[in-house]
Amino acid sequence: MTKARTRYILGVDLGGTNIVAGAMPEDGSREIAVRSEPTHPERGSEAVVDRIVSMLAQVISDVTETHDAKPHDFLGVGVGAPGPLDRERGIVVVAPNLGWRDFPLRDAISDRIRLPATLDNDANCATVGEWWRGAAQGGRNVVGITIGTGIGGGIVIDGQLYHGSSDVAGEIGHTTIDSTGRYCRCGNYGCLEAYASGPAIALRAREALERDEVSALHKMVKGDLDLLTAATVYEAAHRGDALALEVVRDTARFLGTGIANLLNTVNPDVVVITGGVTRAGDRLFEPLRAEVKRRAFRPAVAACRIVPGTLEGTAGVVGAVATFKQQKLGAV
Repeated sequence: MTKARTRYILGVDLGGTNIVAGAMPEDGSREIAVRSEPTHPERGSEAVVDRIVSMLAQVISDVTETHDAKPHDFLGVGVGAPGPLDRERGIVVVAPNLGWRDFPLRDAISDRIRLPATLDNDANCATVGEWWRGAAQGGRNVVGITIGTGIGGGIVIDGQLYHGSSDVAGEIGHTTIDSTGRYCRCGNYGCLEAYASGPAIALRAREALERDEVSALHKMVKGDLDLLTAATVYEAAHRGDALALEVVRDTARFLGTGIANLLNTVNPDVVVITGGVTRAGDRLFEPLRAEVKRRAFRPAVAACRIVPGTLEGTAGVVGAVATFKQQKLGAV
């Protein structure tokens, strides 16, 4: 009896800072040939597509060489991209951190790689990835929050990814936590993203340093505040730097406010947070959970666990594979 050949699905996680691509067997049992490269959105949309296609070609070559795969063993590619999106037409409607409007990303990739492709929101993909193979496994109602260049979100209700009436469900980063607050690149004021995204965390730390507050951060960036990143703040917080710890606590307060609203609205059993902010560890999660407990209804808090993602760097790729399976094969 001939052994059935393993079939593979490619996944792409497109972010404002990095692109991650890889492959998985159809059953999702492992990640293969994962690679990451800078996005460089300033070079334009076509240059970004060129980079994605080149990365996918390299992934296919790696899988072919190491797993005895043939071209017909690749079923297609799932793509996760910042939104809002028009999933039916495969279009990125607007992506502020990429500078895109009405860009036909799905077909641009599919036509070049010569495989079927699907498109979904990058944060939806990260949420589904953690639900399928990561920290949110076993959850029935799950909210995912991705924190990087921006803040995205995804919602799984009764085991199904929820897109809403026009594909914008889960835009958690653009919920308002301060009606007269900081300007957000989306054009609104007071968005969660304007306070707790990676660049916003770095900006708040930079503002504090410009007020001549004492901190080891000055030395860590050799006096050049333009080099300050959220990762620098997390590292300083782990070293016990007072200013960095204050920035992390404030970040926990902002996120806790947004998550409390979600608990009272969606009543999830898991909230999973992915992205670089999780490097702050308990210094972030302990005050965050306390803020949620202070603000959300007690039964909603009791029913929910708030956890960091476990698919570090690859949740979006895993979820892109899963969403391809859902859309093209009917199930995960």
